[in-house]
Parts: sequence; C-alpha cells; structure tokens
Amino acid sequence: MADTPDFERIRKTLLLQGEPDRVPVMELGIDRDVKGAFLGRPVRMLEDEVDFWMTAGYDYAPLEIGMRTLIPLATGSVQVMEGVSDFSGASNVARASYSVIEAEERERRWAEEGTGIIAGWEQFDALRWPNPASFDYSPFEQVQRYLPAGAKVIACMGYIFSTPLRLMGFQNFCEKLIEEPELVARLFEKTAEIQMGVFERVIKMDIVGALWQADDIAYADALMVAPRYLKKHVWPVYKEMGTICKEMDKPMIYHSDGKLDEVLDDIVECGFTTLHPIEPKAMDIVQVKREYGDKLSLIGNIDLGYTLTRGTPEDVEVEVRERIRALAPGGGYAVGSANSVTEYVPLANFNAMLEATLKYGRYPIQA
Repeated sequence: MADTPDFERIRKTLLLQGEPDRVPVMELGIDRDVKGAFLGRPVRMLEDEVDFWMTAGYDYAPLEIGMRTLIPLATGSVQVMEGVSDFSGASNVARASYSVIEAEERERRWAEEGTGIIAGWEQFDALRWPNPASFDYSPFEQVQRYLPAGAKVIACMGYIFSTPLRLMGFQNFCEKLIEEPELVARLFEKTAEIQMGVFERVIKMDIVGALWQADDIAYADALMVAPRYLKKHVWPVYKEMGTICKEMDKPMIYHSDGKLDEVLDDIVECGFTTLHPIEPKAMDIVQVKREYGDKLSLIGNIDLGYTLTRGTPEDVEVEVRERIRALAPGGGYAVGSANSVTEYVPLANFNAMLEATLKYGRYPIQA
C-alpha cells in the first residue's frame, strides 16, 4: 500500500538534503493506457489524472505547459491556440498498434529529419507565435481542488533546444547553424522569450513544487551538436531559470536521453538540482553517482529497452532492488523508468516497479 503523499520526500531527495523516510518514485510521463489499466477506468479528466498519481504512490502530479504542449515529442494531441500557427507540422506522425494493454491504434510522433516548417527567414517571419499569457494555465488552478494535502504539482516545460530543432527539421537545423547562424540565433531567442514568459508565471504558483525541463540534446553515443552551440544558445536560458528556482527554493530537474558526459558540468552550473533519466545504454548511473552525487540527485535508469518492457515482474524487482542498494544510501535517488512509462510497458511490470520500491526503499537501506 502506498504512503500518504508527501512532497517533502521529493524535495529532500532532489535537493540532496539527506535521506527521507523512503526512496520516492518519479516519472516525467506515464501513458494513458497504463494509467487507465491501473485505475480500472479511463483517465479523461484532470480529477482522474490526479487520482492516478496519488493512488499509484507518487507525491506529485505533473502538468505540462509552454511549447511542450504545442510540439509534443511522443504521444498526445497538439494544443491548438487561436491566432497561433499550427505547430503540428513540426512532427512526423504514424498510427499503429503500439499498446500491450489496448488493441486500438495509437499515434506516435517524432522529429522531422529533413526540413521542418521553418526552412528559412521567410517561414520564420510568417510564423504566428504564441504569447506566454495565452497558454492555458487553468489546470494549475483547478488541480488544487483534487490534490490531497502534502502533494504538489511539478511543472513540465523544457524545449529550449528541441523547439528550434523540430521547427527547422534536424538536417536543416544543422546546416543553418553553419550557413545562417543569425536565423538559428533568432529562433532560439524567440523560443526563450516564450518559455521564460511561461516559466515566470508557473514558478510563482504555490502549488508548483518543482520544475521539470525536458529537452533532449543527445543520442546514446554522443551529443546532437557540438557543446559550443549549447553554451551559446541553451545553457544561458536554463541558467536564468535556475537562478530564479534557487531563489524560490524549488528544485529544477533536467531530462535528456543519451550520453551527457561532456555537459554534466554545464548542467550543474545552470542550477539543475537533478538529472533524469540516465539511459542505461548511454551512461553508467553508478559512475554518475560517484562523480556527481554531491551536486546532482538522480532519477530513473530502470531499463525500458528490456526489463520494463520485455522482462518479467521478477526481473523488474531485481533491477529496482539493485538500483536502490547502489544509489539510494545517503539519499539523492528516486526510482523511475529510463525515459517514461510507455504504452508498451505491461501493467504487471509497472506495478512491480512501484511495489519493489516500497519493499526495498525504506531507510535505512538494507545492504
């Protein structure tokens, strides 16, 4: 049985303030099929969403906002805003039977590899951008009537790097970095202007306990672009956010898949308190803990390539136990998948991850 929600458990873990009562569970996202199967009913309304996160044993409910809602990276519908360009063209879309829980075909999205909706200056100038004030903040207000005492919201934003890349298309983006750096710089500036406007609104809300910045910059083997481009266009924006989060004493989590060794110091310097999800095929989480455990708390690393998706519940339990014993002593670790809980994660394996965390994650950790 899950404990009473307690966001202080999250804060203590993310801010490296020692050992809480137990290791928390944390996810950036969980597919609607898994949530519905767990609850035994579809998750359609905000009340259902909160009910899932609380019943499953999480101490928070995540809410998405900003460019993340206009340019989704995986599943989910694209938010359409009146008077704003349709950003859905920045993604390729396919429908197939991905779920191991429901038979219906599901939509998957991925970034345009060639040229996106901004080929050059003409498309940039014609694009109708959203005003930060025009985003729908009502879920952040309404959620308070459903969250129990002790729980908070984690605002999920990100997309400082991914927005220009997806709007331009990856190949076009890389070429323009060399051929038209002024265009790329302007696109980053516009993205930052919008995201900062949204950030400044949500971070001040009392219900928001932390910020989760999702912004993939790497593959399993290397960064997508040279570190100097991140230093110029991406890290200054996150450093500004990090300064504000520190002043407000709110943790700031960074999510990126892939191999991040070259930029871990930059991530720390930005003010991120936490790294997620430490993809197993890209990074050794034990080594990251050894080298950065006094600077960054860690979330995730339960393998999505095999254990959670094709393994047995027993496999999941063994891996969760191993991660807890290696990473949790002293605090600074939360159990979670090595990306998100997708629709091809069997419910039994998801449940096994939660149950194993409760079983092995009570402090003091047993060797």
